[in-house]
Amino acid sequence: MSACISPSDALLARRLIELTQAGLPLVADPWAWIAAQLRLSEAETLALLKRLRDAGVIRRIAAVPNHYRLGYRHNGMTVWDVADERIERLGRLVGGLSFVSHCYRRPRHLPQWRYNLFAMVHGRSEAEIEGYRQQIRLLLGEDCRADEMLVSSRILKKTGLRLAQKEERPC
Repeated sequence: MSACISPSDALLARRLIELTQAGLPLVADPWAWIAAQLRLSEAETLALLKRLRDAGVIRRIAAVPNHYRLGYRHNGMTVWDVADERIERLGRLVGGLSFVSHCYRRPRHLPQWRYNLFAMVHGRSEAEIEGYRQQIRLLLGEDCRADEMLVSSRILKKTGLRLAQKEERPC
């Protein structure tokens, strides 16, 4: 391990995220490769990952499927006008649906935009995502004052959050 970097150093954590944010390297032992890049042992690297997960810096390490390649080519951001005082409970209900991948509370921008609850759905057809919208509408019941679905027509960019890589600085 480098003398100027300790495993608890925030710069080390950032470097680990930079190395893995686009996915694990496709090598025989990705943990050994990452550890070598960080100048740590594999055990230290895995301990760092655990600390980052426990602190909520990273949520998980998992395979991320390409839903388009799996046939899920239709996406809709459903938007809902619900009472602000009920949004926490309703958001948990909607977010708990298996077909909802993202669920957010966002501010209204009255009078142009009345919606405050957002839920992304994915399906294999327009009819499927419209069916999901109907299921959410039924779940919300009278709490739903209005809704719309913003349907994706073309992907312009699709990535998760990526930290910009900083230039390496000597110790």
